[in-house]
Amino acid sequence: METQFSPMPGYDEFKNKVKSLMNIELDAYKQQNHRRVHMLMQRWKCSNYDEYFEILKKDPEKRKEFLDYLAINVSEFFRNPSIWWHLRDKVLPELIKEKGRRLKMWSAGSATGEEAYSLAILAEELKLLCPPYIDAWDIDEEATNIALKGIYHQRQLANVPPNWIDKYFVKIDEEHFKVKDTIRRRVQFKIMNLLNATFPQNEYDLILCRNVVIYFSAETKKTLYQKFVKTLRPGGIMMVGATEHIYDYRSLDLEPLGQFLYRRK
Repeated sequence: METQFSPMPGYDEFKNKVKSLMNIELDAYKQQNHRRVHMLMQRWKCSNYDEYFEILKKDPEKRKEFLDYLAINVSEFFRNPSIWWHLRDKVLPELIKEKGRRLKMWSAGSATGEEAYSLAILAEELKLLCPPYIDAWDIDEEATNIALKGIYHQRQLANVPPNWIDKYFVKIDEEHFKVKDTIRRRVQFKIMNLLNATFPQNEYDLILCRNVVIYFSAETKKTLYQKFVKTLRPGGIMMVGATEHIYDYRSLDLEPLGQFLYRRK
């Protein structure tokens, strides 16, 4: 259980200003994230919330740092590789068998794009039809711009099979690689806030929402999961992160398919 966090007077007004400026609903986050907000405030040597907000309002780089500190945008291609190979060898072939090769897929909380492009590589390997495109949503404009450029450091490719590096990436210099256009064309990135966006209904065959809801309160998690279930087609699958579990899956009309996987009934 999380211990209660007691901010200074004026925090409610600060949260409202942040919501107006950045479309971020801080009350949707866990108590530990509120602590992180105040740790950053101390790092920037702000004595009050007005100073803190002025920095955020005037400096785009500080807003980026604030977002990264709240929900860290760190990723890599095929993070937790065994999960991805299970997706390639078991989950997607079964979906293809049931629904054909025109699968609709979504990377929810796509950050800097590694997850969405990893899914696009699997789609290319399994000869899924395009369109439909893989949807990739994230709240962070800077992270989305990085995704659109498609240029990554070699360390982010550590889990990519060696034969796929030449097949799906172009070497830019000794340390950087760019995703080839054949893969980039499979993904459509959007700057969207999952918490207040309207989700399409009965649209997706596969949703990846990994390491996103871990930052949110229990109430916000439940609301998001309800929205995700409604946007899945019957028989559609949702994959969560390696440390995440949906404990009330029955009430959400989901059935577990093993670790990290749930199917809409």
